[in-house]
Amino acid sequence: MRPTIVVGISGSQASAAALRWAADEARRRHCQLRIVLAWQPEQRAFYARPTGRPDEQCRQDDAAHHLMTIISAVLGPGPLGSTVASVVQDTAERALVAESARADLLVLGSGSATTIGPVIRTCLTEARCPVVVVSQRAVPHHSSKPPAQSGTRPARHDHGRQMASSLRG
Repeated sequence: MRPTIVVGISGSQASAAALRWAADEARRRHCQLRIVLAWQPEQRAFYARPTGRPDEQCRQDDAAHHLMTIISAVLGPGPLGSTVASVVQDTAERALVAESARADLLVLGSGSATTIGPVIRTCLTEARCPVVVVSQRAVPHHSSKPPAQSGTRPARHDHGRQMASSLRG
C-alpha cells in the first residue's frame, strides 16, 4: 500500500503554503496526496424561519467547487498524479483527526509564527500520524521562472523535511 500524505485546506494563504509543501513532498516521496476541505452546515435554531439560502446539497457542491478552485489556483490546472480531493462535512478538527488514522503524515498551514489555533492544537494532540505545520512564509509561490540553483533551502523548509522523514512505510 502506498504511503499517504493528508493536507487540510481552507482557502487561506497558510493552507495554500501547506498544500504546496504537501504536494512537493508527495511527489518527492512517491506518496498519494489526499487534500481535505471540511465544511459545516449552517447552524440554526429549530424554530428559526427558513432563510432562503441554499440547502445542504448546494452547500456541499459549493464546497467541492471551492476545493477544486483552490487546488487549481495553488497547484495549477494540470493532472495531479496520485491525488485524491475530498470535501468532508464536519469540523476541521474532527475531519483531519479522522483522516490522520489512514495517513502517514498530516500537513497543516499556520498563518502565525507565534501562536497556533484550535485546529492545529487539536491535530497536534490527537492525530494518529506525524504532523507537519507549515508557515505560510515557508513555501514560495510557484512562478514561471525557475528558482535559482542553490545548495541550501530556507531553515523552516529543512525543518519540515526533517519532520516528514518520519513517514511510516
